[in-house]
Amino acid sequence: MNDTTLSFSFNGRIRSLRYAVVGIGEMLATQHNAWIHAVATAVVVCLGFMAGISPIQWCILVLAIAAVWVAEALNTAFELLCDVASPEFHPVVKKAKDVAAGAVLLSAIGSIVIGLIIFVPPIEAWLS
Repeated sequence: MNDTTLSFSFNGRIRSLRYAVVGIGEMLATQHNAWIHAVATAVVVCLGFMAGISPIQWCILVLAIAAVWVAEALNTAFELLCDVASPEFHPVVKKAKDVAAGAVLLSAIGSIVIGLIIFVPPIEAWLS
């Protein structure tokens, strides 16, 4: 490697940021579940403001939301790579895609549990 490939470049970081934003756009444009995650994110953030949750609770929610989005993004990338590597149906590729989708489901379930722990007490208080 030469020195130019190892040196820091502000323009290179801007390019990387653009690529990342394009990737998020691709995920939102092509993955129906990403829209579900977007709606859930908006609902949770609105509930958080309405419930006046603590800074620690916000941190936990942000981590849970980020975990779901990261899992969805990695699942999308994995599926795209699988489709290129094996355009024809292959049972092992199907299993790999199923496992990746399962990772998204696991992170979503964990986030739902966190949401219930944080939001059930204020909702019960509102209802009583």
